[in-house]
Amino acid sequence: MYAIIRDRGMQYRVEPGQVLMLDLIEAAEPGSQIEIGEVLLVGDGDAVQVGSPILDGAKVRAEVLGEAKGDKIVVFRYRNKKRYRRRTGHRQRYTQVKISAILI
Repeated sequence: MYAIIRDRGMQYRVEPGQVLMLDLIEAAEPGSQIEIGEVLLVGDGDAVQVGSPILDGAKVRAEVLGEAKGDKIVVFRYRNKKRYRRRTGHRQRYTQVKISAILI
């Protein structure tokens, strides 16, 4: 069984037992359960249920494992012939969750 969910504009294909990195959820404590209500599609073998745009009553339950940081992105600004160089970086923060159940 699998589902396609939407979380803050991003779509993910999830299955029970899968570990997933979502954008940071401030209120989520490690070990707590969260429910994602925006389920777009649920598939189980040949049977596929498609929402328009979301399925009524379908939820995905996940356990919060903790926070993680993504890879560092280097931003380099440069102006030709002006001796202008700026180097900055960014690391995105994520919430790591484990999908426990897909509820229809």
